[in-house]
Amino acid sequence: MEDAIHSAPSPNPVQHATVDELVVRARALIVPGERRVLGITGTPGAGKSTLCEALASALGEVACVVPMDGFHLANEELRRLGRQDRKGAQDTFDAGGYAALLTRLRQNTGQVVYAPFFNRALEESIGSAIPVPPQTALILTEGNYLLLDEGEWRDVRAAIDEVWYLEIPDDLRLGRLVRRHETFGRSHDDAVAWVASVDQKNAALIEDTRSRADWVIQLT
Repeated sequence: MEDAIHSAPSPNPVQHATVDELVVRARALIVPGERRVLGITGTPGAGKSTLCEALASALGEVACVVPMDGFHLANEELRRLGRQDRKGAQDTFDAGGYAALLTRLRQNTGQVVYAPFFNRALEESIGSAIPVPPQTALILTEGNYLLLDEGEWRDVRAAIDEVWYLEIPDDLRLGRLVRRHETFGRSHDDAVAWVASVDQKNAALIEDTRSRADWVIQLT
């Protein structure tokens, strides 16, 4: 990974890296006097949130995590649209609002900007829950559809400086997803069914965006 850090990014080969090596790569994105945005994407259960939090912890005050999940449409709106049974699909998010916030964060007008947070226990987003102070030099944002080449998702990609695609063996990823759904109240059978009918459908769409990533990474 040492040589890869200093070479031109390639969208296809997998780079095996430790979290410490990725911290070095993330820190290299920081430019004095500017604000940069680093995106972490991948299929559901790949470990995007965990990696973002690890990077933020290592980087300290210069970094802040702003997740895509804060832009889930409210459950009431999903019911109105008839989409609640596939919550997590690309059309169950406010992609335009997400793109607008990332653009605003990049501009950094010297004021605190507040971002929404998705509360998994409530299954709802909470507005203005994440403060981003003006001294934050690197925004870490993670989500499934950062590389989706359609509609307002294109504006999301345009607001991000670099996107890493995180890969993980499917057996490990699927096990994580089932346990996650069980943790938040689904029975084992319901969790398995949701993963098969919803998460895996989304995963196929996300895998098709892999070639657009700046880096494809497996953690070692």
